[in-house]
Amino acid sequence: MGTIQIRHLTFRYETMEKPLFDDVTLQIDESWRLGLIGRNGRGKTTLLRLLQHQLTYSGMIETNLKFSYFPLPIQDPAQMTRNVLIDTGQVAENEVWKAERELTRLDMDAGVLYRPFNALSPGEQTKILLAALFIDDRHFQLIDEPTNHLDQTGRNRVAGYLRQKKGFIVVSHDRHFLNQIIDHVISLDRAGISVYNGNFDTWFTAKARQDALEQRENAELKSEIKRLEKASRQKEQWSRNAERGKYAGTGRSDHSDIDRGFVGHRAAKVMKRSVSLEKRSHKAISDKRKLLNNVDDRAPLTLPYQPARTGQTLITVEDLVLEQNGQALNRPLSFTLKTGERIALTGVNGAGKSTLIRALLDHRQSPLIRSGVARVHRGVRFSYLPQNFAGLSGTIENFVEERHVPYTLLLTILRKLGFERDLFHDRIEKMSMGQKRKLALARSLCEPAQLYIWDEPLNYLDVITREQIRQVISEVRPTMLIVDHDLDFINTVATRNIVLDPVP
Repeated sequence: MGTIQIRHLTFRYETMEKPLFDDVTLQIDESWRLGLIGRNGRGKTTLLRLLQHQLTYSGMIETNLKFSYFPLPIQDPAQMTRNVLIDTGQVAENEVWKAERELTRLDMDAGVLYRPFNALSPGEQTKILLAALFIDDRHFQLIDEPTNHLDQTGRNRVAGYLRQKKGFIVVSHDRHFLNQIIDHVISLDRAGISVYNGNFDTWFTAKARQDALEQRENAELKSEIKRLEKASRQKEQWSRNAERGKYAGTGRSDHSDIDRGFVGHRAAKVMKRSVSLEKRSHKAISDKRKLLNNVDDRAPLTLPYQPARTGQTLITVEDLVLEQNGQALNRPLSFTLKTGERIALTGVNGAGKSTLIRALLDHRQSPLIRSGVARVHRGVRFSYLPQNFAGLSGTIENFVEERHVPYTLLLTILRKLGFERDLFHDRIEKMSMGQKRKLALARSLCEPAQLYIWDEPLNYLDVITREQIRQVISEVRPTMLIVDHDLDFINTVATRNIVLDPVP
């Protein structure tokens, strides 16, 4: 039986002050259907890379398993999709039919294999790479965020496939998806790594119970820390008084005899005892603070929504047909968006949801529109969160200057979203996809607007952040146009759904 043995694993990126993994020991059985869970930036993708020996670490990782990784790296996305799959090594040239079979199972036209890979929607690209994954029955699979950009049908197909697998490790933040497929959880916490036997709900319930316990303990600890800090300040004062005591009486005018040796000896003893007490106080405070490290903050977010006039129409779509590469994407579509509404655009991958948003934001007659009308009305102040953010680069300071958002407010929101302070000085291109997504989201959360247009805001985001977003939308109730495939989220925040019906 195959296993993965991890002993005393320690790893730190060069830019980090503290190790990402510190003396981790873990054993994984090949029969486990593992969900790898943790806040963005905790090292989920890094752990998968370490298992493949792609990074230098200290400690030991031993296994008799051979791994395959999703998503596969694409060398030349301009190629025909068929050739892209062959180049990955997952599909032999004489076995492309297997990819066609898997695409059919994913409810996708196999004809996409003969289109350029970079001309496909992100959801279609994900299904292509999943088709290659499904063909592979020889390896233990490391699957990183397979549901991003996938419609609900695609997610259900992936879940059905993974239920048939003997074992795997999957990174995902989709609660419904994970509950269908996993029987163990590895949780990357602030203070270490925990293993749970069960599905997502098992982990979530146990984690919530533990967090509640630690929150109560933390309240007591903070009170204790304040008491220790007060005592420490008193002891510091004693030390200073003891030091001054050595010279007490030197200013006396009566010239009486003073046994300075005795006074100095007594003062030194007092000072030594005071310094020792002070050191013990500082150590006690430090030890207490370490106990506060494992609770994930869920600070409420804010949104500077500025509602337009009640009943005002902000978006108009009339008999709209979108096109790409000369092909019509959808049947004619009409709707309006008024103040206070939150419309969710839904539909299968490739139906044109993100294309519709891009057409709305084009100030000229968009080449994406074959016929009909799509426009955001003149004078409407909107904030746009795009689907694509992978290309962000530079520093946070650069990001703030280019996008004209308040620096201090952005950092405050990032802290609420779980950013550690040492990340503020990192290059954005070195951040995880989840951290980049949070940075893009934080920008929109800084922007006063009458309308928020968010394209797949939940992709790559951890479950705590998803709950924070759901909560702020539910409380503020801004006017929104949203594209997302998380049904629980859409059912909670949307006032109505608009379905894009693809051209058959």
